[in-house]
Amino acid sequence: MSYSEIEVAEQSPGTPKPAVRLLEVTEDQAGQRLDNFVHRLLGDLPRSRIYRVIRKGEVRVNGHRAGPDTRLQAHDKVRIPPVKVRPASEVGRPSSQLLESIREAVVYSNDNLLVIDKPAGIAVHGGSGVSFGAIEALRALRPGESLELVHRLDRDTSGILLVARNTRTLRTVHALLREGAFEKRYLALVKGKWELGRKRIDVPLRTDLRVGGERTVRADASGKPSLSEFRPVQFYGKRATLMEVTIYTGRTHQIRVHAEHAGHPVAGDDKYGDKEFNAQLKTLGLNRMFLHAQSVSFHWPNGGEFSVNTPLSPELASTIDQLTAEKTVGR
Repeated sequence: MSYSEIEVAEQSPGTPKPAVRLLEVTEDQAGQRLDNFVHRLLGDLPRSRIYRVIRKGEVRVNGHRAGPDTRLQAHDKVRIPPVKVRPASEVGRPSSQLLESIREAVVYSNDNLLVIDKPAGIAVHGGSGVSFGAIEALRALRPGESLELVHRLDRDTSGILLVARNTRTLRTVHALLREGAFEKRYLALVKGKWELGRKRIDVPLRTDLRVGGERTVRADASGKPSLSEFRPVQFYGKRATLMEVTIYTGRTHQIRVHAEHAGHPVAGDDKYGDKEFNAQLKTLGLNRMFLHAQSVSFHWPNGGEFSVNTPLSPELASTIDQLTAEKTVGR
């Protein structure tokens, strides 16, 4: 059964509540995350609501509860609960400012992928108090296309965000991600002089929800396997170190928590960072987290390499320039 055959009827006063639906995953849909599958069906619902119905067990796969990141297989049976979908006229549209920011952030495209140099402060999708994110803006800008996020970035992280332009590409790149054949590198400025050399941090991470629904992550043996590799690029005395970080798993807040676990929190990180260090860098004009998704590369299964990189934003580059100037003066 294709998506075009599965539509959620809009409700009006007096319209009966929709019934539970049991949908079979097609070959084309195989490999998708459960949350993306449900979102395609119930796209007028906020992401936060979609996650809630999944985590409450209202959405089931083959009769069992499943997490939002569950990868669906062909012929899986997915239970979709009855939900009320707002009429399209009430859904709204991303602001003109967000639309323009995302329009300008598209740095590359081909028949398979869009590459976005996502600005810090923009969520990748709506939810958690944000009505619209980068993907909703892209869909509004390109209404005739079927666009899906290949991966995610924290709201306060800038840099490369890949968006698939068709289901085949989404499945292919997701398979590369699962196989570890997808290389993602970041630049991060961390507190202090990093004296650990090239360091692989293999520490499980556990995601918890605090009061009010705020999500936080901590190093914990009961968490999911998480692997990052940190390599120092430039030292700024004992004050800070610019690091290149390669991640081999894609856990929430992975780099930030691994950096903090190593005793070198990321600059400007309000959740896991050092308040005094952050305040010092604010005097240099750093008013955001210094974490940038610099490059992504992989090989297509049928041959050919895909590689893209983006430079630091002017704000981050300015911080580096000032730290360099301070180091030079201090010699």
